[in-house]
Order: sequence, then C-alpha cells, then structure tokens
Amino acid sequence: MLKIQAESKVPTSYGNFRMIAISEEVTDWMPHMAIIAENTDFSKPVNVRFHSECITGEVFHSEKCECGQQLDASMKFMHENGGLIVYLRQEGRNIGIINKLKAYSLQEQGYDTVQANLELGLPADDRDFAVAIEILKILKVTDINLLTNNPEKIKSVENSEINLNKRIPLQIDATSDSKSYLKVKKDYFGHLLDNRDEVL
Repeated sequence: MLKIQAESKVPTSYGNFRMIAISEEVTDWMPHMAIIAENTDFSKPVNVRFHSECITGEVFHSEKCECGQQLDASMKFMHENGGLIVYLRQEGRNIGIINKLKAYSLQEQGYDTVQANLELGLPADDRDFAVAIEILKILKVTDINLLTNNPEKIKSVENSEINLNKRIPLQIDATSDSKSYLKVKKDYFGHLLDNRDEVL
C-alpha cells in the first residue's frame, strides 16, 4: 500500500512547490512524487497532471520526445493556476531506461517507438495509471481538471471514484527529431493532438 514517506517545500525556477514522496516502503529510493503548487485550492476542482518519468527528456533534454518540455509547461501552469503533478516512476512507458536505450537503438534502424518496443518483446505501453489514482486518494483529491492529451489517462480517471471535471490540452510543437514520435502518439495511441505533429 502506498503512503506518504516524506515531504518538504521546494523553491523552483517556476515557483514554490510542496514535494511529497510516496511509496510502499521508506527504503524505496525511487518513490512516486506529488508536486503541489503553493496556491492550490483543494476546495475546487484541482488541476492535475499525470507525468511519467523520462530521464532522457527531463534531465538530458533529448529532442526525441517532448516529455521534458511537458513537465516544464506543467510546472509553469500549476504555479500560475494552482494544481499538482503526480510524477510516476515509470520510465520509458514503464520499460526502464536500459530497455528504452535499446529501443532508441532500434529506432535508429528505422523502427518507430511502438515497433521498437514490440521487437524487444515488450509492451507498447506498460504504464499503470491506477497508481496515480491511488495517489490522488491519498491526497484526498476527488475532483480534477486533467492536463493531458492521452485518452488512457482520461479513461483511468473516468473508471475511478475521481470526478473528471474537464480535460486541459498540453501540446508541444514538434521538432524534426520528435515528429515521428508524436505521429505514433496520435496514430497508434490516439492522443488528442492537433496538426503540431506535422509542423517542423
């Protein structure tokens, strides 16, 4: 069972946030995180982003995906409007960084992101958003506006006890390196994207 293990106020370049580490055991060195803007009003629908870890995009600023930019945009949005980010330790759609780099290598040979995962014998997307729902319950959040383009995240909320008030799009313009990645998101996973995946 997940539970709060530690929390602290953390000043960031986007503003002040309360960061909460959530895991089953206090010895877990890679807990999920709840990142809550200081001006969040929990008496109203809370702006929420489910964000999966992406070390390549967030730390090393990879151009192959828009994950780092989405996290930055989410923190900026939450600071300005109130809300929280549920940061899930599900690297590479939950295949882990080693398999993710193997998939990258296959992509260099012409595979797309889904084909590469399947070629490795892995699921196209193995993330579990039920974890995010459990974290919202721990935080006593019952009514949300979900910052997402992903229909699976929407479905996870609709199939839970959490009320989905509305969806807020979160789109990042494509680059020459991320264009094919975004096209797979739209065509294979059904992400709610406009024509930005066709713009260079």
